[in-house]
Amino acid sequence: MLENQFSDVIHLIKKSRANAIKVVNSELINLYWSIGEYIFKKVESAEWGQSVVRELAKFLERNEPDLKGFSDKNLWRMKQFFEAYKDYPKLSTVLREVSWSHNLAIFSRCKTIEEREFYLRLCKQEGYSFRELDRQISSSLFERSMIGNSKVPETVKEIHPEITNTLKDSYIFDFLNLPEPHSEKDLQKGLIRQMKNFILELGRDFLFVGEEYKVQVGNTDFYIDLLFYHRGLQCLVAFELKADKFKPEQLGQINFYLEALDRDVKKQNENPSIGILLCKDKDSEVVEYALSRSISPTMVSEYKTQLPDKKLLQQKLHELFENRSDHQSH
Repeated sequence: MLENQFSDVIHLIKKSRANAIKVVNSELINLYWSIGEYIFKKVESAEWGQSVVRELAKFLERNEPDLKGFSDKNLWRMKQFFEAYKDYPKLSTVLREVSWSHNLAIFSRCKTIEEREFYLRLCKQEGYSFRELDRQISSSLFERSMIGNSKVPETVKEIHPEITNTLKDSYIFDFLNLPEPHSEKDLQKGLIRQMKNFILELGRDFLFVGEEYKVQVGNTDFYIDLLFYHRGLQCLVAFELKADKFKPEQLGQINFYLEALDRDVKKQNENPSIGILLCKDKDSEVVEYALSRSISPTMVSEYKTQLPDKKLLQQKLHELFENRSDHQSH
């Protein structure tokens, strides 16, 4: 009994420490913002050039030797930081809730304000470590999520209107080191073994329920490759793995599993289950035809075992936006 009370005290200490770190971080970002703004204005008015900023760095080092992180390179970064967000006051709060190293990675590696905002909000929501953020930017998560949003079938959107940024059109399993060719068993075993990385790729709202999850229909047992629960959507998500190209007949299998889950496993307060057919390759036109008459909330996604070509994805995204604006103008 006493131990429970002692644990309460530990909880209070940890909570207070976490709050203190947040306050310190917010103040630090405020400081870097103010310095960046000051330098920006001096440079804009042509009072200062690069050499003056270098002199400022030396002056700080000479007069305040205990101050760290104010090299001329870092001072320029503070100016760039202010420049990147000065016209976007709505991001002011979230900037201060993300660490300086995270902020630095985002504004130096992301080119558009939409991409920067996407990663800032995700960092806050998912609590990414620096390494996790670095991996998500390298795997072009922004582009893949935007393309994924456009590929979510209407049947899924109708049941889950809040599905934005939840499902992807392609998943990157660069952490698996799978042999070529590989079997569905290799893929499944690899994902189970690397569950932490798999959840990072899916999103932290995904909770793992089980592999080879058994559903009984009539007198026959059927096994779903991987079953998850999504906290945000409040529904079961069934993954069926295919180590080859998508075939339309595969939809029948996953639709059958969804029916079994909704009838026998889903709780009353939960939303209808979603199916994801995860294939090594797919032809978008074949997928579109196959899904056009389906009333089941299923998505066909592909997986890659190597980091994607960012330029190619950016081009795809650009084409997507262009097509959308063409449709709207007609």
